Amino acid sequence: MALDGFDSFPFDHAGETRTVYALGSGPGVVAMHEIPGITPEVEGFARRVADAGFRVYLPHMFGTPGKPLTGGYVLGQMARACIAREFSVLAKRESSPITDWLRALCRHAHEQCGGPGVGAIGMCLTGNFALSLMVDDAVMAPVLSQPSLPFPVSPDHRRALHVSDADLEIVKKRARQGVGVLGLRFSNDPMCPSDRFDTLRRELGDGFEAIEIDSSRGNPHGIPRTAHSVVTKDLVDEDGHPTRAALDQVLGFFRARLMTDETPGPEADHGAGE
Repeated sequence: MALDGFDSFPFDHAGETRTVYALGSGPGVVAMHEIPGITPEVEGFARRVADAGFRVYLPHMFGTPGKPLTGGYVLGQMARACIAREFSVLAKRESSPITDWLRALCRHAHEQCGGPGVGAIGMCLTGNFALSLMVDDAVMAPVLSQPSLPFPVSPDHRRALHVSDADLEIVKKRARQGVGVLGLRFSNDPMCPSDRFDTLRRELGDGFEAIEIDSSRGNPHGIPRTAHSVVTKDLVDEDGHPTRAALDQVLGFFRARLMTDETPGPEADHGAGE
């Protein structure tokens, strides 16, 4: 299924081929969709990134592009992801295998778009993938939106980052060098517990910036306690709302890290993968 106005191309790496949708011009940003897939809300976020002056790359990893979000659709895709070999949903100190393919896509986006590097944002199931992608020098602006892996089934899982010890050391080194990480969550989100952000603060220090939006009972903006998806489903696109402020901060983060006076636009040929 096509997304209106987006280019699409097959991207291959190590024998694995997936469709990637792309829109806009400017520095590259790889946006990794959440469960259940590229919903209209995820597509809308990608359009906001493109409108802000970036070329957004939206890889199709599961689900049906453009299909609206429903409870049954979410549960079905969650079940599929839990058994898929590309996703290691309970791994505490190991990245999901698909992150190798996503790192290659980030390098491809950088080659096409130029500039100091690319941005990467993961959401929910893919949230901590941006941390794994940061191992690659091409990724200069990693954003973790409600990172939910590993699933928080135990205290250790609640604290874990879904990245290997070796990769975490590289992430910490890059953070010390100025390539910081931005994280977003709702305060009462059980899928993205506060323990996980505490680990990020401890490991990355000043290299981690957290946006934690109050979703407790009686919060001043009436955000439901079930709120989870900061820049998509639960975004309230109104001035003064904390989710809109979080979206603006994400776009500002990309702008500060990826845009320079010398940043070239994307090449005319937006071809397929490696």
